[in-house]
Amino acid sequence: MAKVFNTTGICVPQEHYMVNIEKRLEQIKKLVDEGKYFSVNKARQYGKTTTLMALGKYLQKEYYVVSMDFQTFGNAEFQTENRFSLSFAGSFLRLFLKNRPAMSDTLQKAVDALARSVRQMPVYFALKMLFEQLSEICEASDKPLVLIIDEVDSAANNQVFVDFLAQLRAQYLNRFCQAAFWSVILAGVYDIRHLKQKLRQDEEHRMNSPWNIAAEFKVDFSFSKDEIAAMLREYGKEQPVQMDIGAMAGLLWDYTEGYPFLVSRLCQLLDEEVSAKTEYASKEAAWTKKGFHEAVRLILWDTNTLFASLTGKLHDYPKLGVMLRTLLFTGRTFSFRADGNIIDIASMFGFIKNQNGTVAIANRIFETYLYNYFLSEDEMRETELYKASLQDKSQFLTGGYLNMRRVLEKFVAHFHEIYGSRSRTFLEEEGRQYFLLYLKPIINGTGNYYIEARTRDLGRTDVVVDYRGEQHVIEMKLWHGEEYNRRGEQQLLGYLDSYRINQGYMLSFNFNKHKTVGVHEIRIGDKTIIEAVV
Repeated sequence: MAKVFNTTGICVPQEHYMVNIEKRLEQIKKLVDEGKYFSVNKARQYGKTTTLMALGKYLQKEYYVVSMDFQTFGNAEFQTENRFSLSFAGSFLRLFLKNRPAMSDTLQKAVDALARSVRQMPVYFALKMLFEQLSEICEASDKPLVLIIDEVDSAANNQVFVDFLAQLRAQYLNRFCQAAFWSVILAGVYDIRHLKQKLRQDEEHRMNSPWNIAAEFKVDFSFSKDEIAAMLREYGKEQPVQMDIGAMAGLLWDYTEGYPFLVSRLCQLLDEEVSAKTEYASKEAAWTKKGFHEAVRLILWDTNTLFASLTGKLHDYPKLGVMLRTLLFTGRTFSFRADGNIIDIASMFGFIKNQNGTVAIANRIFETYLYNYFLSEDEMRETELYKASLQDKSQFLTGGYLNMRRVLEKFVAHFHEIYGSRSRTFLEEEGRQYFLLYLKPIINGTGNYYIEARTRDLGRTDVVVDYRGEQHVIEMKLWHGEEYNRRGEQQLLGYLDSYRINQGYMLSFNFNKHKTVGVHEIRIGDKTIIEAVV
C-alpha cells in the first residue's frame, strides 16, 4: 500500500511520509542515558506522541520502557489517592509485562507482590505502598526502567497528581540509596511549572514545586528545511512527481516555521485535494507555487483540531486574545519576558515565538488564522465598512483577477465617509485593521493574504495578497512626512523586486489636515506604485 501524509494520530514510517526523527531520538536518549527526569512540553499536534512512541522502540535494547497515556485514565481515577494508585499499578503491570522481561526469581516475586497488593488490599492501597513496590521492581530488574507518561497535563487539575509528582521527586532524590526509575519523561502541552494555574485556588497552597528536579529539555521538534526536503524527495520518488524540491521545502518552512502538523497538512492538501481540482488535474501541477498558495487557502478554511484548540485557548484566556490582537493590529512590541504569565501561556500553546527578545507570532499560517479570527468577531462584522465591502465585492474582478487599485479606491471613499472625522489615535490603532476587514470578504473563498512580519511595526505593515496565483503587495503606513514617505516608496520597490512584480500599492493613513484624499499613481523606473491616502 502506498504511503500517505498523515495528520490524524501517530505517524509510522512504514505507512506515512514523515521527516527522519532519529537525531531527535539520539538527543533524547542522551538525557535518558544520564538518568534525567524531564518534561517534554510542546503545543498541540507538535509530534510529541509520534516521537515518544518511536523513543520507546529506540530505547528497548538497553531499557525496559513503560509508556503510559493519562488520557486513558478517566476522571474517577484521579478522585482519590487510593483509586489512582490502583489504576496506575494495574496499567504499569500490564505495560511492563508487554516488554517480556527476563523474569528472575527476585523480579517475579516483586511483580507478584505488586499484583497481590492490588488484589488483596484494594481499600488501603495508596501512593506510598505503590512507590515502595515499584522501587522493588526497579531493584530486581535486569535492565533500568524508563517511565514515559504522555498527556500528563490531562491529570494536572487535582491534588492527587501533585502528590504523585512528589513521590517521583522523592524517589529521584533517594535514588542512590533506594532503587527508582532510571529516567522519567512527562509529556504534555502544559509545563508542570504551570500546574498552579490549573489547581483550584483552595489547593494552590499545597503546591510546592514537586517537579523542580526536572532537567532542562531543549530538543527542537520543528522540521528544518532540509528535513522537509528529504521527505518531499521520498514522496517524489514513490509517486513519482517532478517538483522543485528546494523551492517547495522553502515555501512550506516559510509559512509554518516547521510546525509538524502544518507541514504535514499542507502536503496532504497538495497531494489529495489541490491535485484533484480541475485547474490542476495532476499531482505534478499541484506541487507548484500556485498550487501551494491554494493549499494555504484551504488550510485556513480547515476545521481541524489544531485550529479548534487555538480558538479554545483564546476563549479560556481573554488576556491572551488582548495581547495577540494588540500585537497584530497596532504594531506594538512586547518583550518576550515583559509579562511572564501571559507570554509563557502564549508560548506554551504555540501562538508565539521569541524573535530576538521580542514576541512574534509563531508562523504565517497562525498569523493569518488569527487575523481572520479577530476580523470575524461579531462586533467587527457589524461595522458599516464590512457591510460596504459585502456590497462592493463583485466590482473588483477584471477577467477573473483582482483589481487592487479599484479595491483601494472604494476603501478610501468609504473610510473617509465613515471615519474621516475620527482622531489620530483611531487612525494609528484601528486604520490598518479596518483595511483588512474591508479586504477580507473580497478575497474570501478565492484568495488569501498574510502580513510580512519583518515590516510590521508602529509605522508600516506590508500585506501580501495572493489571488489566483497573482501577488499584490500593499504597504500600509502611518504618515510621518515626505521624507519618511519616500523611504517607504524605496522599501516597497525593493520588495517588488523580491517578488518579481512591477506594480505595488501604498495605503497611507495621513493626519495632515491639508492632505489630498484619494488614489494616484507614481512611476519610478520600471515600477508603478499606486498610492491611496486616507
